[in-house]
Amino acid sequence: MRLGVLDVGSNTVHLLLVDAHPGARPVPFASHKRPLQLVAHLDAEGAITAEGQRLLADFVAEARNFALRHHAQDMLAFTTSAIRESANGQHVLDFVERETAVVLRELSGRQEASMTYLAVRRWFGWGAGTLLDLDIGGGSFEMAQGQDELPDVAVSVPLGAGRLTRDWLHGDPPGPAAVQALRSYIRDVAQDAAEEFREYGAPHVAAGTSKTFRSLARLTGAAPSAAGPYVRRRLRRSDLTALIPRLAGMTAAQRAELDGVSALRAPQVLAGALVAEAAMEAFSIKSLRICPWALREGLILQRFDTLRFDTPHVDLPVPLPAGPRILPPVPAGALVLAEAGESNGSAPL
Repeated sequence: MRLGVLDVGSNTVHLLLVDAHPGARPVPFASHKRPLQLVAHLDAEGAITAEGQRLLADFVAEARNFALRHHAQDMLAFTTSAIRESANGQHVLDFVERETAVVLRELSGRQEASMTYLAVRRWFGWGAGTLLDLDIGGGSFEMAQGQDELPDVAVSVPLGAGRLTRDWLHGDPPGPAAVQALRSYIRDVAQDAAEEFREYGAPHVAAGTSKTFRSLARLTGAAPSAAGPYVRRRLRRSDLTALIPRLAGMTAAQRAELDGVSALRAPQVLAGALVAEAAMEAFSIKSLRICPWALREGLILQRFDTLRFDTPHVDLPVPLPAGPRILPPVPAGALVLAEAGESNGSAPL
C-alpha cells in the first residue's frame, strides 16, 4: 500500500510517500516539500495572512495531486504549532478544505510528542528499555518518555527554534547579551518541563529527533546523511557546548556554508543548539542518540496499526483522526509494493 503523510510545519510543508503494509517497515518512496515558513506570514495579531493562506492552499493542492499521480491510496494531512497557535487557525483549516478538499487535522502538542515517541520506540525496539525522546521543531519543543509503545508522559513547550530566533535573536549575528538572555530563558523553561518527568526515573536511552538534532550531530562530527539511516549517530553535550560560541559568532550566511545546515535553517540553528543544550542539562544527559524517524513516521505507523487491526485506536490517550482517503481502498492481497529505491520519476528521498 502506498500511503502519504502531509505535514504542515512552521518551516516546511512536507509530503512523504511510503510503501508498506500492516506489520511491515515503511519504505520511503518519494518526498515533495516546500519551505513555506508560515510564521513569516503572520500579521500583528498573530493571524496567518490571506497571502499565507493562499500559498498553503496552493501547495496542499499540489501535494494532493502529487500523491494521486504516484498512486497513493491514502493520505493523512496534519498540522502542528504553525496553525495550532495562530489567531485564525480554524479559519485557515476551513479555507484549505474549501479550496483543496483536503482536511488538515490539527495535532495538539501532546499528540505530536506521543506520535514522535511511537516512531522512536519502533526504531529502537523494546531492547531500548525506558526511552526519552526530544524533538525540536520550528514552533515548539516536544519531550516524551515511557516504557511502552506510547509514552507515560508527553510535554510540549514553546521552545521552537524558529520562534525563539524570531522573538529573541534580532542581530546577524546576534549580540552576546541577546544570546545570554535567551539561554537563561530556555534553561528556565526546560528545567520546569523536566520536573514533570522526575517521577518516571532516568531513561535507559535518550534520543533526539528532528532536523535540528541531525544538523547539530553533523556539526559535532556525526556521519553525513549520505551515509544512510542505519549509521549510528550521537550528539554529546560537551561537543554541543563547545559549538555554541562558534555558531553565535557567525552570520546566517556563514552558518549556511557549514556541512549539514541548510540555508532555510541556518538562521535558527543557534537557537536550536541552545534548546538542545538546555534540555540535555535539564535531563542530565551527556549524550543522546539520533533517530532518523520522527512525527511523520509515527503517524504512518499508527495508521498502519489501525489498518492492521481494522479498528480505530479509541483507547489511545491521544487518539488521532484518520485522514481523508483520497482513493478507494484496494482489496486485501491486491497490493503490490514498490521495490526499494523505485522512484517512478518522483523526487528520490
